[in-house]
Amino acid sequence: MIKILFVATLSFLNLKLHAQPYTADQIAKGQIHAQHYPVDISGSIAPYHPFKILADSKAHVFANLALPRRPDSKLENFFDFIEWIGLLPYPSENDDGVYSVAYPNGQKPDYPFGFRLIEKNGAIGFTMSCAQCHAGRLFGKTVLGLTNRWTRANQAFYLVKKSMKVVTPFWLQTLSQSTKEEKELYKRTRNNMQSIGIRLPQSTGLDTSLAQVALSLNHRNPDDWATKSEKFEKHPRPDDLDINPADSKPLVWWNVKYKNRWLADGSVKSNNPIFTNILWNEIGRGSDLKELDQWLDQNQKVITELTAAVMSSQAPKFTDFFDANHFDPEKVYKGEKIFNQLCSRCHGTYVKAWSLSNTNEYTWKQQVETIEVKYPKNTFSIDIGTDPYRYLGMKSLTKLNDLSISKKYSTLVEPQKGYVPPPLVGIWARWPYFHNNSSPTLCSVLTKSSDRPTAYYMMDSEDPSTEFDSVCNGYPLGDKVDQKWQKKYFKYDSTKKGLSNAGHDEGIFLNQGKEILSSHEKLALIQFLQTL
Repeated sequence: MIKILFVATLSFLNLKLHAQPYTADQIAKGQIHAQHYPVDISGSIAPYHPFKILADSKAHVFANLALPRRPDSKLENFFDFIEWIGLLPYPSENDDGVYSVAYPNGQKPDYPFGFRLIEKNGAIGFTMSCAQCHAGRLFGKTVLGLTNRWTRANQAFYLVKKSMKVVTPFWLQTLSQSTKEEKELYKRTRNNMQSIGIRLPQSTGLDTSLAQVALSLNHRNPDDWATKSEKFEKHPRPDDLDINPADSKPLVWWNVKYKNRWLADGSVKSNNPIFTNILWNEIGRGSDLKELDQWLDQNQKVITELTAAVMSSQAPKFTDFFDANHFDPEKVYKGEKIFNQLCSRCHGTYVKAWSLSNTNEYTWKQQVETIEVKYPKNTFSIDIGTDPYRYLGMKSLTKLNDLSISKKYSTLVEPQKGYVPPPLVGIWARWPYFHNNSSPTLCSVLTKSSDRPTAYYMMDSEDPSTEFDSVCNGYPLGDKVDQKWQKKYFKYDSTKKGLSNAGHDEGIFLNQGKEILSSHEKLALIQFLQTL
């Protein structure tokens, strides 16, 4: 009876922690919107059949030579290209909990997760959804809300815009036998591409949508609705982001519920971050903002449902993949004390099930559960010496404040110095670390920055025995790296501008330049972090 009460207490506390004023139906519909991008007035909707015909043709021969790929992958057809962009396999019918999603029409689609076909003015077009950046793979499972380590959204925009300059609507129709309606849809997207400013990421897995939004605004008139301008499309206004990077990785969804300021640096204040995200997306897709304003007015229900999906998102647990005996009681208890002494003032505190009475009655797997997260009510930013280019880039986005649509939906950009110390829920699944992916493991994070590895190799997260270091928590390093990943394209170089691995040192894990923690204490702290 006591055991039943304990499990019930855990369940109740977890429900209380994640309770939101949303119904199961709203959450399910929001997950479907996250898979099938709902903004059907979007500026970037390409005709499906002509693009598929071209991608399935001999064009793939050149792509295989020119585009870097993961080991053993090929670009032989349209959906190979879609997967190259970063779209993942759908969660299976057998997945449950955080690894499951509501399927469109109740059935698992036969196309990648995040792909959508849209009927537009008599033609079938396609686009990508939020899942392109905010769904990731974790040891054979697709997790909605996890960072996509392989997103190439910005690279795709760059390649499409470059190709569209060469392929006119006439040539598209000639090469693919497209219909009149498909030709018009292509023409619409091609015209909208002229008002999109693009900057390629410094490294795979990073996102440059901040730059894409700011530079796209410079391709438009500086008026209340950022109207289209042939003049500025040809001669965009100059910007710091023309020469400086502002890359960061897409952030996980399950942390959003704890915060009241958005983005990695906490620079955006908004009544609802979903409004801000859609506005951000559509400026970067070349959309007409008056059309977007109308769409938002008519689709408040969709916004609520997307919000429900994001706010109800939960993190995967370490014990979903590894035996709970990985955790040494002596180490995790010690790690908890270290965390509360050194980390909790910024990252919050985490009440563990092992602190409840009578825990000896229950399994160790139950005891390592987090039953309450105590994170600061007011989100703040702090400068701890990490690479500054991402937060410095936000000053280019203050022009968003002048838009009528921003004022209408109470979206305000206030550049901050530094970054938000995020909640550490699911921190184990979020490698590599820091906003710019510059730290490959938690061991690296806890090490003096001058002694951190200056480079590492990215790899898949499919095989936990070869593509994950469960002790240091992150990418394997040195001679543990399989040769197939030791290619230039997969190498992260922290000496590049914007990719520095500095910071998180003095006053945190250093005292007068010397490390506070011994190697044993670091491993104890990592074991505690893996339970969050």
